[in-house]
Amino acid sequence: MKLKSVILAVTTASLAAGAAIFAISTRAAAPDTTVAGGTNAAGSLFDDPVLASGTGVQVKRSELDEVVTSLKAAAAAQGETIPPERLVLLEAQALEQMIDVQLLVDQANPADKAAGEKKADTAMATLLKRAGSQDMLNMQLTAAGTTAAQLHKKVADEATAMSALQRGLGVSVTDAEVQKFYDDHPQEFEEPEMVHVRHILFMTIDPQTREPLADNVVAAKLKLANDVLAKARAGADFAKLAEQYSDDTTTKENGGDLPPFARATADPRHAMVPEFEAAAFSLTTNQISDLVKTVYGYHIIQLINKIPAKKLSLTDRIPSTDTTVAEGVKDGLTQEKTQKAAPPYLAGLKKAADVKILDPDLNSAVESLSNTNAAAAAPAPAN
Repeated sequence: MKLKSVILAVTTASLAAGAAIFAISTRAAAPDTTVAGGTNAAGSLFDDPVLASGTGVQVKRSELDEVVTSLKAAAAAQGETIPPERLVLLEAQALEQMIDVQLLVDQANPADKAAGEKKADTAMATLLKRAGSQDMLNMQLTAAGTTAAQLHKKVADEATAMSALQRGLGVSVTDAEVQKFYDDHPQEFEEPEMVHVRHILFMTIDPQTREPLADNVVAAKLKLANDVLAKARAGADFAKLAEQYSDDTTTKENGGDLPPFARATADPRHAMVPEFEAAAFSLTTNQISDLVKTVYGYHIIQLINKIPAKKLSLTDRIPSTDTTVAEGVKDGLTQEKTQKAAPPYLAGLKKAADVKILDPDLNSAVESLSNTNAAAAAPAPAN
């Protein structure tokens, strides 16, 4: 387990909700509504078969399609496309998790549900902070095909299920185990050098379609960018210029201030486009860049300060979260133990609930996935 895995575990509470969060936080374009097998989400309103059922379990095609669509959107936000041959496997994995969540939520006690709500509240607060305002967050959620209430419920259900699973398995991690992992993996807690900047964006693409704006509009944007750059270098308040002129709606209200970020090679989770990164790291404190051209348009960047590389202590906060390193390591170790112990426990729940997968292709894919996982978990033969 690496610190980056710990951070991922802290910041994404579920397969579906995590994908939606990623797509939203990276400002992905609205996802394609075509799902695996060529089914359109609108069409599924009139043909919505039950894919899996059992005591306390029911998963419909539309519900699975929603999850797969969000996963495709997350992949698209990273510039990737899920190959058609992987879609059935992806559906099988998502269906398995949806079944497991329903079974585990059914097993949850009040403490599990309270833990789930707390995780969901934290995740939504993080999204709101990144979006800059509730209106902007609502717009981003709409673009991702969901609402704040729907996303909150998904995260809460996943976190509740995880709490119920860990309680059912009796999984726990001691402070001594956390300290040992920290001591044994010093390189995993090195925080790379970061920069803290403000920027003003003059967008040259349509924010919805990502298509280039008309040439005359781009020319006008370039002229305005040069005019604003001259004002900034003449001593005008950079934050006020950002509030007045920036097209970045997520940062303009706070003067163009961006969260500190590292080079992509050190932390790909929050990577900036290469041109922006190179310009930001080349500046000295309070220096204002030349115009920086990226796929989004023209930027003016001001360096607030550079944050030297350091080793995080157990009591430090994990960057971009409200979680300490110790809490993150404990969560990560708990999840590792849970993943190892969960398969037979979950299989028992499915058997007791008489869960059946009614779609033949998905049933075959789930059986294949189960066999692969069982083989991977089997101990290596003795030499």
